[in-house]
Amino acid sequence: MKAGGVELGEAKNSAPRRGVNRGISILDFILRLLAFIGTLGSAIAMATTNETLPFFTRFIRFRAEYDDLPTFTFFVIANAIVSGYLILSLPLSIFNIIRSSAQKSRIILVIFDTAILALLTAGASAAAAIVYLAHKGNARVNWFAICQQFNSFCERTSASLIGSFAGIAVFILIMVLSAVALYRR
Repeated sequence: MKAGGVELGEAKNSAPRRGVNRGISILDFILRLLAFIGTLGSAIAMATTNETLPFFTRFIRFRAEYDDLPTFTFFVIANAIVSGYLILSLPLSIFNIIRSSAQKSRIILVIFDTAILALLTAGASAAAAIVYLAHKGNARVNWFAICQQFNSFCERTSASLIGSFAGIAVFILIMVLSAVALYRR
């Protein structure tokens, strides 16, 4: 029995869709690697941040470390969890490259990506508030800006925030690409 015109038209349109979905899956894989690099770099940069300043004598010193502030500890833990998730999600991303028509695996990734994005945003936003206070201070409550004394500490914390916020932007892109791939299905 011969296939009708509608059936032939559907067969012709499914091949380009699979090609586009495969391209989206490859881009998803690459973006996951980039987000992994950004979040892992942020966690490492923040976790290794410390600075010591002498005070009057060499025996009395002021020391600033990331774990002096619980918010920075949360930032490091959140970025480490996100980095771990990204490594664990790579096999599923590879599966989506191989089977570009798979829907359930994409839906699972979108659900977990949303939760991880919320965790990453919470950690980065909380740390950004502390970094802002370190740079500007708050005169109303007599919190002085410490970045005038601890320059290296503030520079490293600010740099680690850049990597984390870049990871947030990449995650948003990943989620948009996943939605497009699901919609095209």
